[in-house]
Amino acid sequence: MYEDTFCDNLDCFMKGLKKRNPHEPEFHQAVREVAETLFPYLDAHPKYREARILERMTEPDRIISFRVSWEDDAGNTRVNRAFRVQFNNAIGPYKGGLRFHPSVNLSILKFLGFEQTFKNSLTGLPMGGAKGGSNFNPKGKSDREIMRFCQSLMTELHQYIGENTDVPAGDIGVGAREISYLFGQYKRLRNEFTGTLTGKGLSFGGSLVRKEATGYGCVYFAENMLQHIGDSVKGKSVVISGSGNVAIYAAEKVIELGGKVLTLSDSGGYIHDPDGITEEKLEIVKQLKEVDRARISAYLDHVPSAQYHEGETPWSVPAELALPCATQNELHLEDAKKLVANGLLALAEGANMPTDADAVEYFIEHKIHFAPGKAANAGGVAVSGLEQSQNALRLSWSREEVDQKLQTIMIDIHKSCVKYGAGSDAYVNYVKGANIGGFIKVADAMLAYGVV
Repeated sequence: MYEDTFCDNLDCFMKGLKKRNPHEPEFHQAVREVAETLFPYLDAHPKYREARILERMTEPDRIISFRVSWEDDAGNTRVNRAFRVQFNNAIGPYKGGLRFHPSVNLSILKFLGFEQTFKNSLTGLPMGGAKGGSNFNPKGKSDREIMRFCQSLMTELHQYIGENTDVPAGDIGVGAREISYLFGQYKRLRNEFTGTLTGKGLSFGGSLVRKEATGYGCVYFAENMLQHIGDSVKGKSVVISGSGNVAIYAAEKVIELGGKVLTLSDSGGYIHDPDGITEEKLEIVKQLKEVDRARISAYLDHVPSAQYHEGETPWSVPAELALPCATQNELHLEDAKKLVANGLLALAEGANMPTDADAVEYFIEHKIHFAPGKAANAGGVAVSGLEQSQNALRLSWSREEVDQKLQTIMIDIHKSCVKYGAGSDAYVNYVKGANIGGFIKVADAMLAYGVV
């Protein structure tokens, strides 16, 4: 039995993991990416290997799966499946988003929960790793249908979460509207007002800068990467995928720092504005996506000089900085080759694992400064952690205070990545640095607890 074997090499370890977790490719990919960089570190620090810390870290503490029954506007009973994967709480209460999307399955949630454990550790805040969601699709649903679904989901989920147990947040398909319905039902069921969900509205415990945090943090990390080699975002051409909150606010921060944003995208295709997406043009995008819920192609109705490329991704557009902010495995090896050939200098992942394994390897081989999502997009969960702190203290910090704390956290994450990822030359392997930096804090806590 592989689970009873002490593996001293990556292939043995992955063989056992795949046997225990069959048909979960996203989870396998996420674990392998971490294990590849950790195995040499474990060889040099045998205490972790002897305690089988990595084997324990790749097994979730628990997985909760449940039915969500709800009624649509036509009076029909609808049924969805929902999950909460509570992965690791060695350094604090479970923390991670809820995702509503037809693609949601256990493999995706386990990969996200595993990544979240490392990401939360890197922030320096006391947060464990978790993820959850449902195969419910909010697109095309009325507000009342979404409310009924959220209330039904929380009726079951509330038993397993709490401010000192598990603190969910939003993710794909779960924005301010959904969090509000979920929190309202939690408050109703538990008869308490606590910071059990983050991403709440400002009028009931939310934090300033939370909506912008993942996008801002991604650009702050990219700026730190570039400053490490004596450069900056200023004057750089930038390609961004996605057009949700992460992409929009990454674009906003790039523009503020003097970069030129060339692209945004959605599942239908991408827009290319050779003149650059300015602050004024970005306001058009916000209106289209946040208010009108329109496709990104509608940008051309307002900026006819731009181009729309249906069914394509933006990675063929020449740029010095790339920020993939859409979804997992959106950037492949052929895309990486195009970006490098076109003069790419750095890439920071705004989404979770948007770059597939072959593309990551290619970037590192070609000495591209590549920041994985667990480091570059940690700004969102960092400000969620700050929201928890404000809720616990019953106070609110100003926008400037939260933004300054966010910048400090991203600087510290960058320092950790450099500490563990710097080589003999000037190049920093940020994947290695993030994995080791995120591992140590969780692993040391697990060692301290003994065998639990």
